[in-house]
Amino acid sequence: MAIYKDIRNGNVTWRVVFRFTDYKGDHKQSQKRGFLTKRDAMEWERENFLKSNAKLDMTFKSFFEQYKKDMQPRLKENTWDTKEHMVRTKIMPFFAKRKMNEIEAKDVRDWQNDLMQMESQRGKKLAGGYLKSIHAQLSAIFNHAMSYYHLPSNPAKLAGTMGVEGQSEMKFWTKEEYLKFADAMMDKPRSYYAFEMLYWSGIRLGELLALTPADFDFKKCTVRISKSYQRNKGRDLITTPKTPKSNRIVVLPKFLCDEIQEYVRLLYHIEDDVRMFQVSKSYLHHEMDRGAKEAGVERIRVHDLRHSHVSLLIHMGYTALAIGNRVGHEAEKITYRYAHLFPTVQTDMANQLDIERMGKEEEIDG
Repeated sequence: MAIYKDIRNGNVTWRVVFRFTDYKGDHKQSQKRGFLTKRDAMEWERENFLKSNAKLDMTFKSFFEQYKKDMQPRLKENTWDTKEHMVRTKIMPFFAKRKMNEIEAKDVRDWQNDLMQMESQRGKKLAGGYLKSIHAQLSAIFNHAMSYYHLPSNPAKLAGTMGVEGQSEMKFWTKEEYLKFADAMMDKPRSYYAFEMLYWSGIRLGELLALTPADFDFKKCTVRISKSYQRNKGRDLITTPKTPKSNRIVVLPKFLCDEIQEYVRLLYHIEDDVRMFQVSKSYLHHEMDRGAKEAGVERIRVHDLRHSHVSLLIHMGYTALAIGNRVGHEAEKITYRYAHLFPTVQTDMANQLDIERMGKEEEIDG
């Protein structure tokens, strides 16, 4: 590498000329202009040299730039944007200037303690589930450094995670509460049918907003879930569903199938590949506010309608495996997240074990 003075129109800046070998083995040359001081140019030269040689004597900020280059092309646009926002706002302010190979578990613990005391813009502590997600982002960066840049250990893993998604963060409506809400929504057909799909099928909001008439088979009363809608940076994005298991066929109850067929007729010869619910997520949030207030039920999140669907199926006696297949989750996740909604199952287990034990004793006594 070499550093040169640039003089243009009487203005003095500095540029760095560097040579490198790309992944194909070709030798190339490039340059970086616009440094205000020679010191800035020298610092950039040093960091770029470390990155090109996979040396972890670089700062966390510099390594994240390399991590972004490695990972961004492999992730959905909205997934990467969420990840990068967490890093920029909750991780970078603490670790940006620290060298990667000098960050220790105790530093991560100090960072965790600061975050757990941090308040959101609403003046509330950050939710446990959100804290856990932030920590997962930091750990992923260190895992990447271990896998590809020879970092000996992951200090985030050694420090242990923070936060946990508690049951208090998961709210749901009973069937009776939802029916009151649905009655309040009937003055706006589009809102009514959207909420009917969310509650009675358990699909995600993004999956709902991506639906087209072609996804429905009204003879078989099914809907195919194969895509998801996101609004990102002012653009409509249709992506694959959240997880591979999210690709599924959901069988609809007859009344819901009839309702959606009626809704399609209201859309006046809509094309098969046109989205049926062309509303924003914020629109549905406002409609939740309106309907909950009018119905006199507790306001829950739109996503909590999915939890409400799962809780209804649990109380109807369906297994975690069957429910997981319907909503696009692994059975283990259903069991973990909704364990508190399986009390009758636990009671039945205990009763059967009691019968087994007492039956054995009677055999022995006999």
